[in-house]
Amino acid sequence: MSEMEVLDCVIVGGGPGGLTAGLYAARARMSVVILERGAPGGLLATTDHVANYPGFPEGITGLELAELMRRQAESFGAEVTYGEATALEPGREYHTVRTEGREYRAKTVILATGTTHRPLGVPGEERLRGKGVSYCATCDGAFFRDREVAVVGGGDSAVQEAMFLTRFARKVTVVHRRDKLRATPIIQERAFETSGLEFRWNAVVTEVLGEEKVEGVRLWDTKTGENAGVLPVDGVFVYIGLLPNTEFARGAVEMDAAGYLVAGPDMATSVPGIYAVGDVRVTSLRQVATAVGDGAMAAVAAYEHLG
Repeated sequence: MSEMEVLDCVIVGGGPGGLTAGLYAARARMSVVILERGAPGGLLATTDHVANYPGFPEGITGLELAELMRRQAESFGAEVTYGEATALEPGREYHTVRTEGREYRAKTVILATGTTHRPLGVPGEERLRGKGVSYCATCDGAFFRDREVAVVGGGDSAVQEAMFLTRFARKVTVVHRRDKLRATPIIQERAFETSGLEFRWNAVVTEVLGEEKVEGVRLWDTKTGENAGVLPVDGVFVYIGLLPNTEFARGAVEMDAAGYLVAGPDMATSVPGIYAVGDVRVTSLRQVATAVGDGAMAAVAAYEHLG
């Protein structure tokens, strides 16, 4: 595409929602560019095992599923390209999405930028990021073969990634602030049967210890309100929630207090012609299946918007 060309649709984000939107839009013969700042698939691509997406009774890795989605979108003519959005500028005739290298103009925009993992925000975390502190077990798990690691969190992602890490680590300790997990029952059942997986209840991490690499975490007992000592580990994997990737759109479309995009049943935002799908929007459930449904809905709405 030329620098001044006005596309039918620019999709910001190449996760399940964005790729599905691209597939539907391209099938409708819309000119479509999907901007993805990393590997297509987003957080899905870093997930070891997806067991609850229809059509794969034996499960599938997130990377494989993301690759299939990308290939399908491209097969209908969607263009997937690298680019990280730095600004969104709504307009009357077209909207502009800016990246560091260029700008994209389109009659409709679908925001599918997803989320990133929330950091602990404790001393030592930022200094040791990439030196034992990680937010992706699938990416970094193999570096901890025969070592001891901690997983911080108690939801589905934390527990699933903890089970994955037992393939490599000698011992995996799940550190959770409550006395029971938030993960779904079937995931809990599997976790409690997994060898090499232990639990540290009613505990939060207050500091990541080590100079050149992680050597342990300092814990605080949430029940007694006292220091709970040091857990010696070689790695810390953090899964305590998500943050929406919406900074580039701040002031352009309506968001809630946490930064999630407000969208209606047809995924329309507060600006005509701009839509929000998947984990980045205000929703009660954030799953691959819901992102895919959002993407289909937004693409159809965008097509109808073009008239």
